[in-house]
Amino acid sequence: MNIPFNKPYLTGKEGHYIYQAVLSGKISGDGVFTKKCHALFEGKFGFKKTLLTTSCTDALEMAALLINIQPGDEVIMPSYTFVSTANAFVLRGAKLVFADSTDYNPNMDVTQVESLITPKTKAIVPVHYAGIAVDMDPLLDLAKRHNLFIIEDAAQAIDSYYKGRPLGSIGTMAAFSFHETKNIMAGEGGMLAVNDDRFVLRAEIIREKGTNRSAFFRGEVDKYGWVDMGSSFLPSDIIAAFLYAQLENLEEIQGRRKTLWDRYYKALRPLEEKGLIQLPYIPYFATNNAHMFYLVCKTLEERIGLITLLKEKGIYAVFHYLSLHASPFYRDKHDGRALPQSDRYSDCLLRLPLFYELTEEQVDFIADTILEYYKRS
Repeated sequence: MNIPFNKPYLTGKEGHYIYQAVLSGKISGDGVFTKKCHALFEGKFGFKKTLLTTSCTDALEMAALLINIQPGDEVIMPSYTFVSTANAFVLRGAKLVFADSTDYNPNMDVTQVESLITPKTKAIVPVHYAGIAVDMDPLLDLAKRHNLFIIEDAAQAIDSYYKGRPLGSIGTMAAFSFHETKNIMAGEGGMLAVNDDRFVLRAEIIREKGTNRSAFFRGEVDKYGWVDMGSSFLPSDIIAAFLYAQLENLEEIQGRRKTLWDRYYKALRPLEEKGLIQLPYIPYFATNNAHMFYLVCKTLEERIGLITLLKEKGIYAVFHYLSLHASPFYRDKHDGRALPQSDRYSDCLLRLPLFYELTEEQVDFIADTILEYYKRS
């Protein structure tokens, strides 16, 4: 048996919609399928304005431009996150101030954030790890009291909620990913969700290389020109066509992933009850979009041993982020605070295969292999 970590799922309509996009005669950005995707996201999740981008990284970079990050500004974010979260702000000259994770899941510990705020702080960037919400109300309170922006890194958080509110609809703006490892994917691709009316028009301009081209095509101006800084952030309508086929099947895809997630949890729960591993924790305020199933080992050596056994059985399981505060690029710029929970997840967290076409039998086989490892230990 050979079980990959991820396998992209095709609904069956991707090729058909791509063909339609090609026949439309407009396959550059903001074509028919881009508009369909925007309308679906805004209608279903209540985002004020959505803009598809070529990646979640681009969406984050747009957010940094929109809130006018300048050299010397400080941005608070978790250390346990993907490098794109950091790069978007480093590119504008920001200083990163890292918060540790909680002991119960890899999300940022919001109780630490207020102590990290200084007069130079401009934004807080919560990352909804594994699609599980960060506790947002305390951050919203801090943002209001200190006049800060909140940029949600919702790369993994499609169709997940915080106290009934869709993730990505809570902060000033949010960035989503449609990379092939995500629940809903387009190979590559992302989206910026703008929830503050002040940034809607400028977001369009920045995405269109700093021009008011979008307003021109809506007939709002008689010609378009260079009116602001920007770049080419919009994807081809071919990518949007692929994405739309996925979005039409959102509920089915989510249902299947949740079934597999629940099966993993039930099978591995006895190990957690014995104190041998830690499983994902869903706080009362959050929902589970089944983006990822992970477990946390006790030590790095234990994780290496488990990965080795799984590999011997043809199962590809992988670890995840390395703490950014300890990275070769940023460790000399970090303020020196120890972030033990972030380092623990870096050393001990292991992600298991989870994708639409994974079978119940394969989940059972993976779980049985993990149970076998802990019987040996």
